[in-house]
Amino acid sequence: MEAANNVAECERPTIMITNDDGIDAPGLQALVRVLVSTNRFRLFVCAPDSEKSAVSHSITWRNALSAKRTEISGATAFAVSGTPADCTSLGISKALFPSVPDLVLSGINMGSNCGYHIVYSGTVAGAREAFFYGVPSVSISYDWVGGISSINDFTLAAEACLPIINAILVEINNKTYPQKCFLNVDLPTDIPKHKGYKLTKQGKSIVKMGWKQVASDAQGNSISNMLSTMTNDPNSAVSNADAKAVSQDNLLFIRQVKGGAVDDGETDYRYVKEGYITVTPLGALSHADIDCQTFFKEWLPAVAEHTSSAL
Repeated sequence: MEAANNVAECERPTIMITNDDGIDAPGLQALVRVLVSTNRFRLFVCAPDSEKSAVSHSITWRNALSAKRTEISGATAFAVSGTPADCTSLGISKALFPSVPDLVLSGINMGSNCGYHIVYSGTVAGAREAFFYGVPSVSISYDWVGGISSINDFTLAAEACLPIINAILVEINNKTYPQKCFLNVDLPTDIPKHKGYKLTKQGKSIVKMGWKQVASDAQGNSISNMLSTMTNDPNSAVSNADAKAVSQDNLLFIRQVKGGAVDDGETDYRYVKEGYITVTPLGALSHADIDCQTFFKEWLPAVAEHTSSAL
């Protein structure tokens, strides 16, 4: 009987989960619970031991990482002292787990990751790192809005993603899943009333940030949640009281929301705000717009010619 159980376990597809909100974050915990409840997957978790929001694709290079075994029911889990990209790299390397996962999921992030925010996102980087090494991957984010969203919404988000996850694994098993992209999935705030899945492209939406001088680290820490989700009321930024009292030799500044820019095309941000679950294929290369290519095609030879004539 034990041998039969081992065979059945090996036949299950393996999913590895990471994130950037930290291994104890409700989004990751909800995703694991929902996947465990299906009894269809073997689950590995390799996630940061603390919040690593907006670290983009940074990696740990000079120092050793620690990986501490953590209890998460239904999964083999480790909390790692590194970035999301570190966690994915370690998790798919076979140095920590016995096999390479069939699929990597990064999330569920607290806050959407659309437009230019994809560049900042540690959640997206967790999926992108797997893509670098040929492992299918998906980053998942929920459009959390303070005062409206609740922790239970992460469970609804995970359940809404199950059809996508199952369909991807079918394609992987059939060896028909595309190798030249990974997926970025964003779920709308009102998940029970979502309008279905929508294939989109990355837009240019962004929350623009400025800087504000503060008197102490405590003031900066008080808005860390606002900066990590980029969805809260920009008017909630702390006051600038006593900022002038700070020593001129050690000035302290915090980021502050200054406004935003939204593109009107058929993009990820537009459709997630309209209530769709957006599915955006992403690659690792940044292709410049065609007009930029045209400009520099003419500009660069002129630079070279000018340089030669000046010698």
